[in-house]
Amino acid sequence: MTTPLTRRTFLKTTTAASALAFPAVLRSQPPGTPSPNNRLNVAIIGAAGRGGAAVEGVRKENIVAICDVDEERGRGAVKTLKTRFPDEGDSAVSAEHFDDYRKMFDKLGSKIDAVTVSIPDHMHFPAAMTAMGLGKHVYVEKPLAHTVWETRELTRLAREKKVITQMGNQGHTHDGTRLLKEWVEAGVLGEVREVVSWTNRPFYPPWREPVGSFKKPDHSKFIPVVPKSLNWDAWLGVAATRPYDPAYMPGLKWRGWWDFGTGAFGDVACHIMDGAYWALNLGAPTSVEAMSTQATDVACPLASIVTNHFPARGSMPPVKYTWSDGGLIPPLPKELEFGRDLPAEAGTLLFGSKCTVLCSFYYETVRIIPEMKMKEFAPSLPAKTIPRVQGGPFTEWLAGIKGGPTPGSNFAYSGPFTESVLLANVAIRSRRRIEWDTKTMKVTNVPDANQFITKEYRPGWM
Repeated sequence: MTTPLTRRTFLKTTTAASALAFPAVLRSQPPGTPSPNNRLNVAIIGAAGRGGAAVEGVRKENIVAICDVDEERGRGAVKTLKTRFPDEGDSAVSAEHFDDYRKMFDKLGSKIDAVTVSIPDHMHFPAAMTAMGLGKHVYVEKPLAHTVWETRELTRLAREKKVITQMGNQGHTHDGTRLLKEWVEAGVLGEVREVVSWTNRPFYPPWREPVGSFKKPDHSKFIPVVPKSLNWDAWLGVAATRPYDPAYMPGLKWRGWWDFGTGAFGDVACHIMDGAYWALNLGAPTSVEAMSTQATDVACPLASIVTNHFPARGSMPPVKYTWSDGGLIPPLPKELEFGRDLPAEAGTLLFGSKCTVLCSFYYETVRIIPEMKMKEFAPSLPAKTIPRVQGGPFTEWLAGIKGGPTPGSNFAYSGPFTESVLLANVAIRSRRRIEWDTKTMKVTNVPDANQFITKEYRPGWM
């Protein structure tokens, strides 16, 4: 029996990144550079869902490879692209298809400049580490990784390789996110000591479809058959071997299983908390406590309430940041006009000593409440000082590769941010208040909780 790769053993090989899997490619390939016609050679890892958005987002570049564990899904993404944009994305039609990113890098590593990663959470880290180890620029969907340790390693390698990176929390490119930061920096809100965010997620239904419970119409049990177009082994990747089961996929059901996803918090907190986190320069929390519906060893909870305590930062006071999901909406603030309600899907409230601000899901709208106070403050609101992003997160990333400004959600920012997000799951799974030492990357008061900071990996996938 092979011994699973652990965090300790992986640390010994991580400086060589993916030389473990692709030594010949790594030796011969310098950091990626734009092709002579100024079109980047881009590889797509994951073509469904947000992967489809990646195909569309880089369609004007030269798409040389599309990797998806489901061949039909990969080819379907290209067909959709050509239907929507008949005069663009010609390279995607002729792109080479793979069902395993290791095969892709082995064959085309020297031809690839940049890589997008839009696959289940548990595979973000190995795919992105392999790409950056080969000197490729990377775009990784949120959450950046599956564990706290993985985010720290991705941040480190991006810095060492000096590649251009971006996490796919697209709200970071919105005007409202920048507007909120400008207001905070100008003192519009005064001292902010409390923030509240909420969402109606999760959408995944693992608790309704337990493993092994799928049945034929006559209700007799059967063994699910792996779809012909699916490489199940590649979908599992670093996760422990197990039989295929529709409880995990297709769709987003994988989000509800700890082996593959990060629950509702990992699903959308990188969107919903982003604006407030950036504006307040929150950094790492010192403690996190959570209560939730029952989370098991294998499945995420139906709903949770998580309280993060962030320390003072320079002249900024400590912040208590409360998160709720599963449709648990916080009490209406006294500043909200009678007859108005908070958005049910998601939102964020920042309580300042001078005013309270209500933000939408992706910070498309940022408003002082009540509306009468917004009108009162309007003439004295600060001018725009932070450059706006034109074209969204993929455009910002591609421009950065070609010499433009560094993308806003680069790993130097999104790595520490994702760490703070994923600490919530450590608290949820520990079922205790945890105290966090970010320098040593350890829970100091509950030693057993540190098992959730990292995980073991199935051999052959790093």
